[in-house]
Amino acid sequence: MTGWTWEYEGYDPADERLRESLCTLGNGYFATRGALPECAADDIHHPGTYVAGCYNRLTSEIAGRRVENEDLVNVPNWLPLRFRLVDGDWLTPETAEVLDHRQMVHLASGLLERRTRYALGEGRVLSVRQQRLVHMADPHLAALRTEFTAEGFTGDLDVEAALDGGVTNSGVARYRDLDGRHLTAPDTGSVEPDLVWLRCRTRTSDIRIGMAARLRADAPVTDRHEEARAGQRVRLGLLPGRTVTVDKTVALHTSRDPAISDPLDAAIDRVAAAPAFDDLLETHLTAWDQLWRRAELDVPGEAGDILRLHLFHVLQTLSPHTAELDVGVPARGLHGEAYRGHVFWDELFVLPYLNLHFPEVSRALLGYRHRRLDRACAAARAAGRRGALYPWQSGSDGREETQEVHLNPRSGRWLPDHSRLQRHVGSAVAYNVWQYCEASGDAEFLHTKGAEMLLQIARFWADSATWDERLGRHRILGVMGPDEYHDAYPDALRPGLDDNAYTNVTAAWVLSRTLDVVRTLPEPRRRELAERTGLDAGELEQWEDVSRTLHVPFHEGVISQFEGYGDLAELDWEGYRHRYGDIRRLDRILEAEDDTVNRYKASKQADLLMLGYLFSPRELRGLFERLGYRLDDETWHRTVDHYLHRTSHGSTLSGLVHGWVLARARRAAAWTYCQEALRGDIADLQGGTTGEGIHLGAMAGTLDLVQRGLPGLETREGALWLDPVPLPELSSYGFSLHYQGHWGVQLRLERGRLEVTVPHSDREPIDIRLPDRVVCVAPGETYHLLLAD
Repeated sequence: MTGWTWEYEGYDPADERLRESLCTLGNGYFATRGALPECAADDIHHPGTYVAGCYNRLTSEIAGRRVENEDLVNVPNWLPLRFRLVDGDWLTPETAEVLDHRQMVHLASGLLERRTRYALGEGRVLSVRQQRLVHMADPHLAALRTEFTAEGFTGDLDVEAALDGGVTNSGVARYRDLDGRHLTAPDTGSVEPDLVWLRCRTRTSDIRIGMAARLRADAPVTDRHEEARAGQRVRLGLLPGRTVTVDKTVALHTSRDPAISDPLDAAIDRVAAAPAFDDLLETHLTAWDQLWRRAELDVPGEAGDILRLHLFHVLQTLSPHTAELDVGVPARGLHGEAYRGHVFWDELFVLPYLNLHFPEVSRALLGYRHRRLDRACAAARAAGRRGALYPWQSGSDGREETQEVHLNPRSGRWLPDHSRLQRHVGSAVAYNVWQYCEASGDAEFLHTKGAEMLLQIARFWADSATWDERLGRHRILGVMGPDEYHDAYPDALRPGLDDNAYTNVTAAWVLSRTLDVVRTLPEPRRRELAERTGLDAGELEQWEDVSRTLHVPFHEGVISQFEGYGDLAELDWEGYRHRYGDIRRLDRILEAEDDTVNRYKASKQADLLMLGYLFSPRELRGLFERLGYRLDDETWHRTVDHYLHRTSHGSTLSGLVHGWVLARARRAAAWTYCQEALRGDIADLQGGTTGEGIHLGAMAGTLDLVQRGLPGLETREGALWLDPVPLPELSSYGFSLHYQGHWGVQLRLERGRLEVTVPHSDREPIDIRLPDRVVCVAPGETYHLLLAD
């Protein structure tokens, strides 16, 4: 990383999948992996293009059963552009000698550049330079400029460009036993030789896809079509030292797009009207410049460089264009096929960042959840509960998409997957509703769609709570927590755990917060909501009772991850590290040994400690007090220490949460975990997973660490609350915010000093609340504060 450029030097087949993910370009509508255009999909390369929300469902025969999966579809590949000397072989890094190779993402401009020099024998060298963009101003356009320069020879070069509809979802090795042929009925044609098109549709969801490409070069273009492939060819004359250029411009539409009649017609019209590459680049640069201004982040050193890359990929997945779509937060971005493009709870780590920069995007992402509220209520009824049960994995229509079996690559066995028992995803939806409304001041959303979601999620938790006469408390039974390792008690015949502390405490928070919202709704709206949902005073009394009596287990002076956790065996951590080295996926190691992680005090990732991520120390103490428990600093610190030593960090989110919690506790180890979170994808710490798609939640979470975690920033009660923590490794940083209608509020912390600037506007002043004082900053003012030690 050099400032605003992310660069790879040399060609290494083993790293190609990782580079493709981290060099992905996107605009919130679609994204294309950073694959070389001359290379087809194989064990090294996977050129994938993914349209937000474009899913398809297929059924496969696996382990003696029929398994149905819905996937984010790898749509036709618009990249193909290959080249060769006349009558020679097509040139790729696998077929020709590569003298030099560089691949660079220019973050400021959203431009991918590659430079390669191929040795052709007899002292001849072909230099190839490409610039690629996925247009940030027009979300349906992409373009590829290729420049060829002959070194030491004269000759003709054949160039073939194509739109390839013969692609499959084959980017994740462990899914390859499953059917990945999502596209059908390909058809190709030409408007003119320099403008070709391809159309197809998804096999079961019947989404029609239209793609059109225009090729311009300093030579005649001819078209040549094959099955599922719209091709174009041009022969270029090369002279030593003279550069010739080929520009390929592509338009992509699907039948899910608004304001079109037919996706193919729309694609043809759009690409025919598209300006030349230089003009496209100019409007693309302007759009990116505006994004960077809205998401301004100034962090020095290597950490700042990595954070800029993280922000780049968040903006490419969830841009202002996303606000026009019916999509959720794909856990692996639009960068690959891992997790099948599904929506998990990762929005819990993404929306808090977006709320304070792109609130219109946050509102749209919450709209995705609201449109699937009826489906969540149906899922609750099927489970014998009232309210809304949101799925652990969501796709097109909000049904549960979690697979019923999963493959352990280490043992080769297909195993039952019980992760749909992670019912806490509903609490994540509720948390995001509340955080968005507090940050944006969007009372209209809170009083309508937000209140409806909160009510049904609270109703589900209240109805899921079982009264235990012996304990004199309510309990939530048969669930899984965020840990994901533990899905049952040792030797149990049924999956599920009782009283997961994270689940119970967040359920109590949902009930308490929803009560506040319902009681403060405007009376006409409260009456409408009660009439539509059958809400009455008796149910509110039940919520009040459950919110104060949910059981939180303890053992040995620390909070238990779940009831019975303290009875589990201790794991020989050092022994397993010595035998296996990397034990992040300890569950797979133990299963391959015919053992189970359910027997041990061992977590994949932060579970209970997630409470310290979601809630400030003050709010967390208040939640426990409401439940009738005392949570002092000593108990919390003991609890943190207990789980620090019993977590394998098999998720990129784990280092982030631990770094956040330790920073708030002013612990010296915080930076170690923060660095792990920063490096999770760029160093591929999970061992090959980044090549299947980036980890969007972890990337957004590192941004939020700087935005909310270290400054102790909260948006509540109509004010910005700040309680900065000193982190020696990151003591100077600044960022901008969009807060309740104020655009571009600047906050900068410099070694014990805080500077707040509110731009000129007609808005009301902003209240800034610190532990020891309150200040009011009016539009057009800058306020300087010395922070208490």
